[in-house]
Amino acid sequence: MRVFLTGASGFIGSHVIPKLLGRGHRVLGLARSDAGARQLEAAGVDVHRGDLEQPESLASGVAAADAVIHCAFDHNFATFFENTKKDERNIAAMGEALEGTHKPILITSGVGIGTPLNGGSATEDVLNPQHANPRIATELAGAALTARRIDVRTIRLPQVHDATKAGLITPLVTEGRRAGAVAYVGEGNTRWSAAHVSDVAKLYVLALEKGEPGARYNASAEEGVTARAIAEALGKGTGLPVRSIAADEVERYFGWMAPFAALDMVASNAWTRARLGWEPTGPELLTDLAAMDYVSLSEA
Repeated sequence: MRVFLTGASGFIGSHVIPKLLGRGHRVLGLARSDAGARQLEAAGVDVHRGDLEQPESLASGVAAADAVIHCAFDHNFATFFENTKKDERNIAAMGEALEGTHKPILITSGVGIGTPLNGGSATEDVLNPQHANPRIATELAGAALTARRIDVRTIRLPQVHDATKAGLITPLVTEGRRAGAVAYVGEGNTRWSAAHVSDVAKLYVLALEKGEPGARYNASAEEGVTARAIAEALGKGTGLPVRSIAADEVERYFGWMAPFAALDMVASNAWTRARLGWEPTGPELLTDLAAMDYVSLSEA
């Protein structure tokens, strides 16, 4: 297939490319800039010029491909709500181009959207339309397309990592340096699911080749790593002290990340593994945090 890949030059998309090419697919990658276009060309990818601010440019990419993998998302958390609405518009625009075809589109969400109302591990069968996370807009946009018989498959991401980056965990280093310590709330028993970026890329390709219309897949290789273990790994890597804090200290130590500090973001992967035969093999989160170059991270 010729696959239109948004976010092709990003952290996850750049790992999806070789997985697709290795399976014999061709890739049409979205590029906003000349530098991005050159990066994609060097990776053996055809270039489609476009921008997340121009939904019509994504729709034309869809028309030129046999399938879509939508990894792109504006991760500026200062405008997070607005960015989820932008994602909703872009999914809707791509859906218009998919109308009446059998082309699949894989969209990207977060595992937290699958958390049951009474708590517990997030599962693929749960979709709460009243979820407090603004990222629910992505899944509601996908559900609207599914209702129109468009083949939508959702990849729900945990903390995606390698030895250079780790989802929401990497920004904790910046906030820890600002506050003078790496913190966890209470006993640090809350947990975040995680997966190595190579395993996540593998899952996108499996969902493309073997996935089902309307299905949601949890990319959680590790169902949960404790906040205390994460903080201790960051403290060891940065040389910062590690401390437990009370709820009223969260904003001081976590800054803009305060809303995430005490969240339990555990996600089951049993259904996804059974349906797609996904077998994660990459390094675990704490292994990558131990190997991370924290000096370079501070200069980034």
